[in-house]
Amino acid sequence: MTNPIPPAAIDALTAVFGKKRVLHTPEDLLVFEYDGTIERGSPQVVVFPDTAAEVSAAVKIARRFDLPIVPRGAGTGLSGGAVAAVGGVLIAMTRMHEILEVDVANRTAMVEPGVVNLHLSQAVAKHGLYYAPDPSSQRACTIGGNVAENAGGPHCLAYGVTTNHVIGLEVVLADGEIVWVGGGARDLPGYDLPGIIVGSEGTLCIVTKALVRLMRTPESTRTLLAIFDSIDQATATVSNVIGEGLVPAAMEMLDRETIKAVEPALHVGYPLDAGAVLLIEIEGLAEATEEDAARVRAVCIAAGAREIREATHPVDREKLWAGRKGAISALGQLAPNYYILDGVVPRTRLPEVMQGVVRVGEEYGFPIANVFHAGDGNLHPCILFDERRPGETERVLDAGEAIMRLCVDAGGSVTGEHGIGLEKRDFMPWIFTDADMAAMSKLKAAFGAGEHFNPCKAFPTSKGCGEVHTKAAMAALGPDAYV
Repeated sequence: MTNPIPPAAIDALTAVFGKKRVLHTPEDLLVFEYDGTIERGSPQVVVFPDTAAEVSAAVKIARRFDLPIVPRGAGTGLSGGAVAAVGGVLIAMTRMHEILEVDVANRTAMVEPGVVNLHLSQAVAKHGLYYAPDPSSQRACTIGGNVAENAGGPHCLAYGVTTNHVIGLEVVLADGEIVWVGGGARDLPGYDLPGIIVGSEGTLCIVTKALVRLMRTPESTRTLLAIFDSIDQATATVSNVIGEGLVPAAMEMLDRETIKAVEPALHVGYPLDAGAVLLIEIEGLAEATEEDAARVRAVCIAAGAREIREATHPVDREKLWAGRKGAISALGQLAPNYYILDGVVPRTRLPEVMQGVVRVGEEYGFPIANVFHAGDGNLHPCILFDERRPGETERVLDAGEAIMRLCVDAGGSVTGEHGIGLEKRDFMPWIFTDADMAAMSKLKAAFGAGEHFNPCKAFPTSKGCGEVHTKAAMAALGPDAYV
């Protein structure tokens, strides 16, 4: 049980932020109990800074009263990273949403952490530029949250994830000091401090500005939809395309269960009787994309594609992509709840791992919808369930653990882009030794963070966290509990 927050701490925060930017009543805190997954945990107070100086002030007050600090973006994360596991001060960064500078010549932008991912690309489109990392939640997720989780997206196959596009950061350290790491020049000498911070899940510092790379809008873009009778054919095609020396901008897959949700809701033209569809996007010079599209088409046909559709006009391409971008939200038509997983496997192991995912669903009695970044082997099985049924949430978590084990046993990882957070911290020993984790945990000491920033996340050895993970909490409450 979290100790009550001292009234003096509320008073100190109110003196800095005013009453309207400090929330601490139970009804106000309710909406900050969760992010995009099924983890839960309530903060004791939420503040909304406008500047790095106010973030610094909040950190100093929290340290004075020995309160945990949890930075939060849009709350779209999928590993419990923005959940206040043991109460404390939640610093919501959504008011810091300005694009401060766009340097067209050097193709960079300076942004605050609350800038919505898609808004950045929209703002720089008039210069023929865009920001490449594009999570499926890009219409809502923020740059600060993307930095914390090292977010990816469909186009990370060709262009890399967030860490490949961040070159400098302004951050607030655990003592409230505001510092800058990295810079505008490429490949600065010394330690790659931005690279350490990106993906650290808010455990080392709080990002208050980011200097990011922008890319030129490609001259030509072609989007192909390959329709297969089975998911085995589609997954085999992924390796075949890469094996031909082709690296598309994106290769996304949706299986039959996902199509059943997407097509009735969005009417994008995915055949309801298809076993899977593969969405492949090719970008570059017009001549090159025409040639590469023909090669991709030939590979798909050889692998058993029964139909291939191609779109070059932005409106037609957007329609094909709408099914992928809206797939997760469409799953609500099939079940009241879903538990989305995030594992990575070698591309060549996709067919057998997907067969294993089907077996897990059958064993635990849950339908599983699959929509994922097939090109880089980043799986997102979505287990469909109803949390109102006693004991069902715990069984879903057991099924999720079994799928994560499949990924690791295939030579993969327990996360590709969603982070570890609360959800998968107990799985870290599957892929790292005790010595590995001890070395990583020393970064907290190097940054002076200890367990003050986002406690109970990323590592299974966090002290004082108790049974904060949903699975452990469910076990303690008994089989008739539900969340």
